Amino acid sequence: MKKIIKYNLAIVLLVHLLLGCGGGDDAESQGITPSNLVINHVIVGADAVNVNGNGSGEVNFVVTANDATSYKILIEGQTINSTTGVFSYTFNQIGTNSYTIYVSAYNGTRFISGNKSITVYKAPTLVWSDEFNTDGAPSSSKWVFETGTGNGGWGNNELQYYTSRPENVIVQGGVLKINLIKEVYNGSNYTSARIITKDKYSFKYGRVDIRAKLPAGGGTWPALWMLGDNISSVGWPACGEIDIMEHIGNDLNKIHGTLHHPGHSGGNADSGTVIIPNVTTQFHVYSIDWTAETIRFYVDNQLYYTFGNNSGVPFNSNFFFIFNCAMGGNFGGAVDPNFTAASMEVDYVRVYQ
Repeated sequence: MKKIIKYNLAIVLLVHLLLGCGGGDDAESQGITPSNLVINHVIVGADAVNVNGNGSGEVNFVVTANDATSYKILIEGQTINSTTGVFSYTFNQIGTNSYTIYVSAYNGTRFISGNKSITVYKAPTLVWSDEFNTDGAPSSSKWVFETGTGNGGWGNNELQYYTSRPENVIVQGGVLKINLIKEVYNGSNYTSARIITKDKYSFKYGRVDIRAKLPAGGGTWPALWMLGDNISSVGWPACGEIDIMEHIGNDLNKIHGTLHHPGHSGGNADSGTVIIPNVTTQFHVYSIDWTAETIRFYVDNQLYYTFGNNSGVPFNSNFFFIFNCAMGGNFGGAVDPNFTAASMEVDYVRVYQ
């Protein structure tokens, strides 16, 4: 009980000092000390599903106290003065966060203080996206084709030839389709596509959501991933690689989220996995939440892997997107001899900050 009394007194003194007003019982004090302080709040958009609000971060407050003539409120280090006790405040910290609101109600120099804790959700702002709503080739304002077999199958002994043909990559019916096809083409036995946003769009930190349905078949290797902008000058893995989603047709429904960087690349990369049913028959949302402190990997908002980011790794500069479907290779493995064709479909890619 003594500890509780001391704690409450400490809060009163702290609020009083922060709000910069004198005590209420000295000889010069005037008025009646307020009583029955009540702090009510309504989070905008809160309901049974969105208990912490609709993402606006706005909260409406009504503060009352008997015999009070004015109020001072301390929120996130900011002082709000009010004669009515009715005010609104918008929280700007992204995500779901808890805050303590400190309030003092005054009558002259006499006051009563209290506090209340609330939890508010603030949605990030959409800063870039492709909704793939215009039929035809992927938008040239956002994407560039990478074609050919690359260096030994893009460094992984892959079997496909990447083309820019509509047979292999097209926006159709509201989705991007990257089509793997078994066919002889320029010396390869399979064709596919690889598109990138290098020199079109790159970013540092934020939330990425990609809604996609993956190809089926042994040997298929779809990937939704990113590379550091400086790959041309420092090479790989010094540039860093963030694999938002990889799937191997020979290991059905296992989703990989992986980070490659010096000392941790190839088979020694930092990685997490999760089993998600029906990845080749249903759309799922593959996401990362990337900050200076962590990179978190999700499928359908289910967190399955967290990497501790720091200044010693290359994940603190701009990265660009790569979407592709490979066939076989070091990771894709053996190709099903009955394979003929399969598609990765992407409904959207969105970046929030």
